[in-house]
Amino acid sequence: MFAIGEFARHGRVSVRMLRHYDAIGLLRPAYVDPATGYRSYTAAQLADLNRIVALKELGFSLDQVDKMIADNLTPTELRAMLTMRRAQLETTLAESYARLAQVESRLRGLEAEAPAKDIVVKELPAVRLVGLRATAASFTPDDITPVLHPLCAELGRRLPHADVRPAGRLTCLYEQQADVVVRATVPAAVDAGGNLNGLEAVDLPAMQAATLVHRGPIDQVLPSWQALARWLEDNGRRAAEPARELYLDTPENPDDWVTELQQPFTAG
Repeated sequence: MFAIGEFARHGRVSVRMLRHYDAIGLLRPAYVDPATGYRSYTAAQLADLNRIVALKELGFSLDQVDKMIADNLTPTELRAMLTMRRAQLETTLAESYARLAQVESRLRGLEAEAPAKDIVVKELPAVRLVGLRATAASFTPDDITPVLHPLCAELGRRLPHADVRPAGRLTCLYEQQADVVVRATVPAAVDAGGNLNGLEAVDLPAMQAATLVHRGPIDQVLPSWQALARWLEDNGRRAAEPARELYLDTPENPDDWVTELQQPFTAG
């Protein structure tokens, strides 16, 4: 048998934790000396301790752990619970990183504004685009991103099976209606009556637009769009729809992405 200090060392837990588990009946010592009160544990109890600590680290309360121990969960069942918990934590971590990226984006908007000289007025020609559309509840990244990413992926899957020969790069369109209409498109000279494999043709008229090249992850694009909004106000122009994101270069590392933001406008 092991004294409580030895057992704590072998189990990689604290003596205080073992005393607490004993007090609540979760892990009783194998033997308690009636004269000294010293607790002793067996090597076989390490398996019980591992089960308790594993369940506790998975986020279960000690009351829940007690009930699960009573159900005598097998290592296979614990492994399945671990797999589920890992997936939950990975999702939470990804969401946390995304929120931090949005906070950073807004802070950048406070710290530095795009110089007006970086904004270029262009004549956008009339163009036929082919793509897919969906709606998002708002322009917040939490609403846009879950819609836009699958939309672009689905466009990529459908294009090879349609009578469409892309004549340019991916262009995403945003238009405020009852909800936000989001489109993932490519320019293409197609017959709207041909085999588009479920894609729709969209004709955009020639328009003037204020443009700005954004370098870096698209989820940090907010300061660039807001720079265009300030330019519109400063120059007495009103935004027209749809706003466009033209993806000029999208290497594997999002930090190296290059996107041209195009904000069509009319006279104020």
